Amino acid sequence: MELQHTNFKHLQAAHCENGVTTALLRHYGITKITEPLAFGMGSGLFYIQLPFMKVNGGPAISFRTMPGLIFKRTCTALGVPVTRKKFRSHEKAMQELDERILAGKPTACQVGVFYLTYFPKEYRFHFNAHNLIVVDKKGDDYYISDPIMEGLVTMNSYELERVRFAKGAFAPRGQMYYPGDQLQEPTDEQMKQGIIKGIKRNCRDMLHIPGSFGGVSGIAYTGRQIKKWKTKLGDEKARSYLAQLVRMQEEIGTGGGGFRFIYGAFLQQSHPYLKADELFALSKQFTATGDKWRDAAIQASGIYKGRLNTQADYDNMGDRLIEISALEKQAFQQLKALMGKIK
Repeated sequence: MELQHTNFKHLQAAHCENGVTTALLRHYGITKITEPLAFGMGSGLFYIQLPFMKVNGGPAISFRTMPGLIFKRTCTALGVPVTRKKFRSHEKAMQELDERILAGKPTACQVGVFYLTYFPKEYRFHFNAHNLIVVDKKGDDYYISDPIMEGLVTMNSYELERVRFAKGAFAPRGQMYYPGDQLQEPTDEQMKQGIIKGIKRNCRDMLHIPGSFGGVSGIAYTGRQIKKWKTKLGDEKARSYLAQLVRMQEEIGTGGGGFRFIYGAFLQQSHPYLKADELFALSKQFTATGDKWRDAAIQASGIYKGRLNTQADYDNMGDRLIEISALEKQAFQQLKALMGKIK
């Protein structure tokens, strides 16, 4: 697609908010940033299961931080000003977006997934924390850079307005956000301090979040719950709960194995700034837990598709998460200790 008002370069990424953060910052002048660095500085790795809340009829599980935090934290670490707006008026939301786009200023939006016309139907869920960049407009068509797509896609004004004002949890309310214009490249010291702060915050979130439902403790909690689901819920509902777990883990946000692979890459890319060789071994540990998350997803898929259906299969699935919890606890404890040595 030929753009008229901007020279924006589409970036395909593993995760939408990482991709939006990286592509926008690069467009406005920061070339040092990569998807793994944005994810790590933004402390994107997270886990929680809210025991008294259901989403789409299944357990409320999240593998990510609150929407918008990766972008905000990364920009803050790099000294980048951020503007974020929500709207009551649909008309004003579209008008302000048009003003920026026609002025050649690509702008990010938080949207709902369910009505994204360019998504395959099997990927359209009621999930309102997806991120994309509106880069240009021609007639009634908006050119969209969605990081999970191979190239630019289009939506008309009705379609874009509909996803910007999707209803339900995390309703975006026309939300749009963007960094300042003509940004300065951060110094290596800024990059270093941003990386250290991001790692320390992620260690805190995974090791010391209060209660037993979040961080590495939350992963083990879910593992223990899975062992009870067949008896407590019955086969059909237990299978639907596992389907929900896999959907949140692998299809909405790459939160399971995908996030561990990105975090491993982040630790490797941090080495030039932190000069700590231990980062390479820790990177391998997170990559290994990523493999175990993927293996767990295969086990869960076997159960909810009916190929596996005994209590032993549920016990196996639960034990996999309990093992992952222990491995990630060890990795984060080592990472926390390493950060205590770096100034």
